[in-house]
Amino acid sequence: MLCQECGEKQATLHFTKIVNGEKTEFHICESCAREKGEGIPGTSGGFSIHSLLSGLLDFEKSSTGGLGPKPPLTLRCDECGLTYTQFSKIGRFGCSSCYRHFADRLDPLFKRVHGNTIHVGKIPKRSGGQIQFKREIEELKKEMQLRIGQEEFEKAAGIRDRIRELESKLEQSG
Repeated sequence: MLCQECGEKQATLHFTKIVNGEKTEFHICESCAREKGEGIPGTSGGFSIHSLLSGLLDFEKSSTGGLGPKPPLTLRCDECGLTYTQFSKIGRFGCSSCYRHFADRLDPLFKRVHGNTIHVGKIPKRSGGQIQFKREIEELKKEMQLRIGQEEFEKAAGIRDRIRELESKLEQSG
């Protein structure tokens, strides 16, 4: 594939940018990337995972709902003395207690990076049938409670029936 900028050299860098749900792909050569100022992995002016984390840590949702620079924080780990500001610059904890001290600031970061704050892992296809049933049942129970709270009793009854069906399948397979 040729570079989208110069149209002459082979594109060696492929970027995908997603802004407000709109996906844009760029395919450019190294020299055009340098001219545009894009970071090139593996070079002296390149991009590092610590730079990514620092960038994510320096922004949070503002009161208006948009993203913006956050105010300076004075959070400090009691064990090692690392401040949240220092953590946001280096992208690494100073000790194992930092996670606990900065926990309330990390959940929004994990949600942005991973899409969730709970690790669900992967389930083996051959031996994971029961685990999948159990997870689906748990999710449906949460959904059913939500529907009951919203007084959507017909939908809740449908979910209850689905739960019973899955529990029956789980008993048969186990």
